[in-house]
Amino acid sequence: MNRYNHPPLAWLFIFWFGVALAALVVLIQLDILTLAYEKIGVTRGWLFAVLIGSFVGSFINIPLTHVASRANDSQSRIVTAHGMRYLVPATPRLLETTLAVNVGGAVIPTVLAAYLIVHDHLGWRALIAVVAVTLFVHWAARPVRGVGIVVPGLLPPLVAAGCALLLSSGNAAALAYVAGVLGCLLGADILNLDKIRELDAPIASIGGAGTFDGIFLTGIVAVLIAGL
Repeated sequence: MNRYNHPPLAWLFIFWFGVALAALVVLIQLDILTLAYEKIGVTRGWLFAVLIGSFVGSFINIPLTHVASRANDSQSRIVTAHGMRYLVPATPRLLETTLAVNVGGAVIPTVLAAYLIVHDHLGWRALIAVVAVTLFVHWAARPVRGVGIVVPGLLPPLVAAGCALLLSSGNAAALAYVAGVLGCLLGADILNLDKIRELDAPIASIGGAGTFDGIFLTGIVAVLIAGL
């Protein structure tokens, strides 16, 4: 719910996506991203599978439901007729927002997080870390009309890594990824579903419309920090 597709911003999104993609290639060449995923048990082969799946999935939003809301016109206006000036106030209009889930930004990271919880036997440690990050992200999240739910970029991974280091030194990297991904999804998106009507957007996509959105980056940065 923290990203939306707006046609006027399409080329700007493509530009920044290209910059992010170029940076990603550099990271892979330097083995930084590979190192991050290897710390949570993802081999180089699976790394590219996850990245490709996230890239393709970022363009796929699965509709869940439609939410009806009312939004005001952008501004009131003055109309002149027969020498008289009339103030036409902003009037409410019906707006339908489609609530969807993004495959690349929500489904794939969630599946990987669930795998790590089971494979690494994270159990109660994952529960505590996810709850802590969720509460922090929900506290820091701010709904911005026409944009979505905005969260400070570096704070969630720092909190996730801190929780992981306190709860598990042996599996800190995997725990940081789980806490960062699920904490952001729950705190920023799921717990703010009641604010959809306030956002005045045609699509509210859980997990975001881009591959390299806050949820994806939070998981990776948390892993890197916890693995230092």
